Amino acid sequence: QVQLVESGGGLVQAGGSLRLSCTASGSIFSINVMGWYRQAPGKQRELVALVTSGGSTNYADSVKGRFTISRDNAKNTVNLQMNSLTPEDTAVYHCNARITSKSLYTADYWGRGTQVTVSS
Repeated sequence: QVQLVESGGGLVQAGGSLRLSCTASGSIFSINVMGWYRQAPGKQRELVALVTSGGSTNYADSVKGRFTISRDNAKNTVNLQMNSLTPEDTAVYHCNARITSKSLYTADYWGRGTQVTVSS
């Protein structure tokens, strides 16, 4: 069984910073893409950023230049450093990873999410 657990959300004032972390655990053979998505109230879930096992990154236009995604392959961890936060960044942030288990089953896994609230 594979699990993703996020941490690091919270309440911050506009212009502030937060760092999210997500660790994958369980029967893991390999991890391909890891990423962060967010869902604001009344809106669809959207991609924030992703990083491949080789380190290539992709960001939503709305966060380019403010957010940085990174991963530690040895620790099965992906991080999201969020700077210059605005109220529009308020959402539940979910970790996602495409994982191949030791039984060689590949699937996309999701964390339960962590709330990020930015006050004006």
